[in-house]
Amino acid sequence: MNNQVKLVIISIIITIPLISFVVFSSDSKQFEKTNESKLQVISSFYPLHEFSQSVGKEKIDTKLLVPVGIEPHDWEPTIKDVQQMQKSDLIIINGIGFENWVDKLYEMNYQGVVVDTSNGIIKNMDKESPIHEEHDDESGDPHIWLNPVFAKIQVQNIADAFSNSDPENRKYFQENAANYIDELDLLDSKIRDELSGCNHDFIAFHDAFSYFADEYDLTQHTVISSYEPHAEPTAKTLENVINKAKQLNLKVIFTEETADPKTSQVIANEIGGKILVLSPLEIGDDGTYISKMTENLNHLKEALC
Repeated sequence: MNNQVKLVIISIIITIPLISFVVFSSDSKQFEKTNESKLQVISSFYPLHEFSQSVGKEKIDTKLLVPVGIEPHDWEPTIKDVQQMQKSDLIIINGIGFENWVDKLYEMNYQGVVVDTSNGIIKNMDKESPIHEEHDDESGDPHIWLNPVFAKIQVQNIADAFSNSDPENRKYFQENAANYIDELDLLDSKIRDELSGCNHDFIAFHDAFSYFADEYDLTQHTVISSYEPHAEPTAKTLENVINKAKQLNLKVIFTEETADPKTSQVIANEIGGKILVLSPLEIGDDGTYISKMTENLNHLKEALC
């Protein structure tokens, strides 16, 4: 009896590790197969997520890092976010200091590819605004995606990164990018045509539209002088904005989706005007990049044409 018990125990001891090995091996092969079939892509915020989806389509698994509706300027990743990033093949970022968490990723020895979509784009450095006492950012304006011409470069940078990581699907990625860039070309032409002959000056809520303004021969003034939209304007700043609006005979003051409209409304009341939304497309609450940019165009036409 004792010998039988010993044999049973020995059998169990031998069998359990074998079962565990089989289960582990099966899971590992499945995990590797999934990773080999599609690139695992994480995009830092909504416009880049849409660009990545348009280029990769069903050949990639793509996730949005900053949740829809959340302002990405000051967002910081959780431990769960970092773990998710560590499992990805590529992380798509805007660059120009927009993602302040990237350095931490490098410190953690991330093994994938960080795709800086600002490569090839000359950034705007600080410019002193004519209606503010001082401009308090030093890193340069990160809002390159608001210029459709620069958005085309970002899309191409994403396509090239996908092609380098998955050469077998290079033609697929490049064709998708070319098709999406054609759509951006149409948007660019539409903006040029419909704003030509209109007034040039507009007052945005925060300093997000300098690349857009430079591209389409406009002059941006702002309620908030910062590249980040969270600062509170001083009484002196509000006075300067009101005076500038009166001087330029402006009747529209722009606000944003995540901003408290009261500030812009105070200025609008003082000049006998109204407020409209000019979206920096940072939170991706509804619509596509092109539909939201077209909405911005329509509001600018109402203000300037």
